[in-house]
Amino acid sequence: MCQVKKVNQMKLAAVILISISLTGCATVKGWVPSFWDDNQSTKIVDVRQKVENLDCAKDQLPQITAIRADLQWFQLYSESKGWRQADVLRVIQPMQETVEDMYKRAQGTQGSKVYCDLKKKVMQQQSKRAAEAVLGRF
Repeated sequence: MCQVKKVNQMKLAAVILISISLTGCATVKGWVPSFWDDNQSTKIVDVRQKVENLDCAKDQLPQITAIRADLQWFQLYSESKGWRQADVLRVIQPMQETVEDMYKRAQGTQGSKVYCDLKKKVMQQQSKRAAEAVLGRF
């Protein structure tokens, strides 16, 4: 009788453990890290290089449009790969917002050199962090 009770307790423990595991997996779906991807790695370095080469003394719209297009490519590519790319999409979001603000401003009238220099410094930090995160995966 004692053996039957022990087996039932073990079955109950197994059912509880499986239930918790399945629920846990569903809640961390957006937090599962993505793996190394050559295309994402190349594109984020392209973005970083374009930010580094941004010349605020020249016409800003074509330069910021190129950065914006690379970020859009990165986003569309990552979304196309599936839900496991949520981590890298979160990494580039702040930079997308900065670039979008600068793009909107450059469409109307060219932003001042001081404005561009300030935004460039922010984008340099953001692109460096994004590149480190994307390239640091395995």
